Amino acid sequence: MASAVSVNLEDLRNDTVDFSLLEEAFGPSSLGIIVVKNLPAKFHSLRHRLLSYSSALASLSPEQLNKLESPAAKWLVGWSCGKETLKDGRYDTLKGSYYVNCAPAFEEQHTAMEKKYPSFPEYTAPNVWPTETLLPGFEEVFRELCNLIIDIAALVARACDKYAEANIEGYTQGYLEHVVKTSVSTKARLLHYFPTPQSGHQASSQDNAEEDDWCATHVDHGCLTGLTSAMFVDEAAHPPQTGAAFTPLQELGESPDPKAGLYIHSRTGAVTKVGIPRDCLGFQTGEALEVITKGKFRAVPHFVRGAGAGLGGKVARNTLAVFTQPNLWEKVDEQRDFATFAKGVVERNH
Repeated sequence: MASAVSVNLEDLRNDTVDFSLLEEAFGPSSLGIIVVKNLPAKFHSLRHRLLSYSSALASLSPEQLNKLESPAAKWLVGWSCGKETLKDGRYDTLKGSYYVNCAPAFEEQHTAMEKKYPSFPEYTAPNVWPTETLLPGFEEVFRELCNLIIDIAALVARACDKYAEANIEGYTQGYLEHVVKTSVSTKARLLHYFPTPQSGHQASSQDNAEEDDWCATHVDHGCLTGLTSAMFVDEAAHPPQTGAAFTPLQELGESPDPKAGLYIHSRTGAVTKVGIPRDCLGFQTGEALEVITKGKFRAVPHFVRGAGAGLGGKVARNTLAVFTQPNLWEKVDEQRDFATFAKGVVERNH
């Protein structure tokens, strides 16, 4: 277990983050992740409520979930389960995802984007939301938490820009902050890692399965990915409810499986488990940023392990990732705009 480099939100706001700290977080021997602490008070209730919704979503009937899918968007809008492939070619049924195009300006611009990029519905298709009757307050909480994370990502981006401008020849001034603040391609993924059954599943024993069966080792293809800490809930003791009966779930004090969590392949090749404190946000670097910075900032190969079977109860793992990424028309290198770059990634994974 490793402790990620941390920074105070107020230092980001005041532009007082030392370059040495950014090097420690994102440099050649780093884990490629930084943790932001001392967040606004509302973050805690928003996180708890939204991650509780993740279990509620996954508890819906197949018929209800089907109505929340967007096959036309290649299941990268709305509910998705079993559409993503693992490294051995199997479809990943161990987790469910709920995707939202979460940029504040997306709603007013997506129609124009659809016309400009008719072959990119995964980034231009309208969002799909459950009804208020089914999950009251879900959309409001989802949007509010994503907006908060994007605002903080912009501050991390600004600190990275200052470092890059001083250390990377030809770096475009203010580029990363511009991407985070102006992109309508930013996407959020609410994740639910299903409780591991005792038997009869493709990963019935975590000990005998590949270490990254829950979420195959990958790099994110955006610039900065904002991550909440995971919520572990015992769905046997506290079954998730929907409709008027919905209430935030009781969160376990810690994972019942010490092996469960986020793992990073460090710059030195070591596999390291990294914890994000419950009251903090983590930000890690993605593949587009690596290309844009000509390798100075490296994308973080990572994977996730859920709680193993045989621990008692039905323990699920819920979390949220917000991928800040360039607009489809912005260049990531001399040959490719982000549309071309992202299309290759999507085709590789789905």
